Amino acid sequence: MAGHRMAAVDAQFYWMSAKVPSDQFLLYAFDGEPDDLDSALDRVRGRARACADLSMRVADDCAARYPRWVPTPAEPDQIVRQELTDDGWDGCLAAVAGLAARQLNIRQMAWRLHVFTPVHVIPAVSRPGTVAVLQVAHALGDGARASAMAAWLFGRPAPVPTVAATRAGFPPRLAVAAARAHRRLVRDTEAGLVPHGVGLRPLVATNARPGADRAVRTLVRRRGQIPGPTVTVGVLARVAEALAEWLGGETDSLGAEVPMAKPGPPLAYNHFGNAVVGLYPGLPRAERMNRIAGDLADARRRFEHPATRASDRAFAAVPAALLRWGVSHFDPDIRPAQVAGNTVVSSVYRGVDDLRFGGAPVTLTAGYPALSSVMGLTHGVHGIGDTVAISVHAARSAVPDIDGYLRVLDAAL
Repeated sequence: MAGHRMAAVDAQFYWMSAKVPSDQFLLYAFDGEPDDLDSALDRVRGRARACADLSMRVADDCAARYPRWVPTPAEPDQIVRQELTDDGWDGCLAAVAGLAARQLNIRQMAWRLHVFTPVHVIPAVSRPGTVAVLQVAHALGDGARASAMAAWLFGRPAPVPTVAATRAGFPPRLAVAAARAHRRLVRDTEAGLVPHGVGLRPLVATNARPGADRAVRTLVRRRGQIPGPTVTVGVLARVAEALAEWLGGETDSLGAEVPMAKPGPPLAYNHFGNAVVGLYPGLPRAERMNRIAGDLADARRRFEHPATRASDRAFAAVPAALLRWGVSHFDPDIRPAQVAGNTVVSSVYRGVDDLRFGGAPVTLTAGYPALSSVMGLTHGVHGIGDTVAISVHAARSAVPDIDGYLRVLDAAL
């Protein structure tokens, strides 16, 4: 069977998904319904079949080696219309939240497109519209790569970026190089040439283990309505205010994990790391934004250190059996004493508003980062054109009243 080897970091996402579900859900809302839904669906299927990265699944038939991506044409049932019991915007979001209970088996399909139409009362749309949700296994790509796949499906001519095949190298040599680079990072950090990381923090209510009762919500703004040096920083500053008000008590230690693209050419379909930033809710907003922007810049500088690349190259050479064994021993039920962040804020700009579905133009795009065993509240910040969607994904065990929290966040924005 033809195909190519899955990179180590992507295999880790694949194997870990059995313990911590990690499918991504990329929502696109379109202004209007297609005149001919079947024709619109067929057009998307044709786009999928014309893209190699959307025409493959996983073969994992040998414990001693890494899984392989094997060519498989997109099947008709990978693009499906879903019926709504409540065809309003809130009812659609409830259906989207329910999709997380049906994670993909990437030995059968690595992505699926769910189409909801008609949907009424979509924000900033005055007529019935269409909502399409691309469900993507994390092993197939990080947020930026998944966004490129969705854009291709909806007509953008830019192809999905390729990942060059790389030789893994000799593991002991790469491990030695990574160790030397790490020691250099430690020396550079102690000398003040590289900034220290933000560090760990106490667990709060939002770090509660997620139960089965979960919900998603989305607020919509124009870019000019989010003051700040960047949209990401501006939203993080408002999330700080909302979390502090919602949680009450001692909140000065609040922090967030922010996925950030790594520098350099990617070695895998997932090419990012989690930056950790303080949220500083006790500071005035302008000073808070400066501190958050500084933490993001410091994290970027650490990613740019040669130690990051050396570590990635060493990880890419880990024998499959060893990595599989390590993942098998991960216990998601173990509760840590401290965590990197009290929430996640994943921010992706998805480009100009040039996407179409059946002739209907895109009006907004959103995303809902997955919850994990110590993360019961996540935020998505997704822009297309001049429209920014700020989304919340929460478990009732962590946020008992998601609509109450949404009102607090709406006021902060």
